[in-house]
Amino acid sequence: MNNFSKHVAALAATVAVAVVPTMVMAQDDNPLVTVDWLAENLSDPNVRVFEVSVDTGVYERGHIPGAVNLAWHTDLVDTVRRDIVSSEGLEAILQQAGVTEDTTVVLYGDNNNWFAAWGAWVFDIHGIHDVKLLDGGRKLWEAEGLPLDTATPEYAASTIDLPDEAAPLRARLTDVLDVVEGGANVSLVDIRGPKEFSGEIFAPEGVQELSVRAGHIPGAVNFPWGGAVNENGTFKSAEELKAAFAAIGIDGSKPIITYCRIGERSSHTWFVLNRILGYDVRNYDGSWTEYGNAVGVPIENPTGTVWGRI
Repeated sequence: MNNFSKHVAALAATVAVAVVPTMVMAQDDNPLVTVDWLAENLSDPNVRVFEVSVDTGVYERGHIPGAVNLAWHTDLVDTVRRDIVSSEGLEAILQQAGVTEDTTVVLYGDNNNWFAAWGAWVFDIHGIHDVKLLDGGRKLWEAEGLPLDTATPEYAASTIDLPDEAAPLRARLTDVLDVVEGGANVSLVDIRGPKEFSGEIFAPEGVQELSVRAGHIPGAVNFPWGGAVNENGTFKSAEELKAAFAAIGIDGSKPIITYCRIGERSSHTWFVLNRILGYDVRNYDGSWTEYGNAVGVPIENPTGTVWGRI
């Protein structure tokens, strides 16, 4: 009997001896759900799963049964100007997916939930504050041999309404300059790789260079985002994460702004610091592609690269 069959059998046994509540609570207030929990609750009408993967074609090749696909570069952004999806745009997506105020929303994706965490940040901004991430994401689901499906699900439309006012989870260039030039008591966390942080490279290998300057925002500390996850894609424990960030001076005693290249990797760290550790955190989604191209702003560049040259 494979893992999924065991989960189904266990759920059937539970149903036989007890009345199942209308809504199965997603592990209390935990911002994460396990693959075991999700496998056992896929048929619950009050659970809705969304896939947000870096590889936007992986969904069609097989996804968690019942999951709705969200293409990060079209569904979760404004396609005309550089911005996240509007409240009205996300509301339409949620209505089509049958999400109500009582729905437990679970996001997952490839690459250790890289863009799934960005999706969670976007959802949170627009009032879906209880969105969960599947701990381990697509990587662990597949490693556990749990089922994938190629069918596109259809749900009865809902009438959910999102608030017009966005949650204060987003930092702007002016907020960052308040720290760098105005002395605001806020910690800056750069979650890019060490070579990006030092200015040795402009962007990760294979990724388009989008800034004319390399380096980092003055005063920022470096914590590469991948340091928050285990080999199997799950997040490290809260105790491990708290200790790792405290080692670089991030202990939650003052507000934090995270940033990366375009704001997606830093959303992963935002999720760790805000949702798992409970710190006051905003994500600067303009990130280095905005800051590194802005005229007249100070930059720290230990490597000394100028216009791509040493």
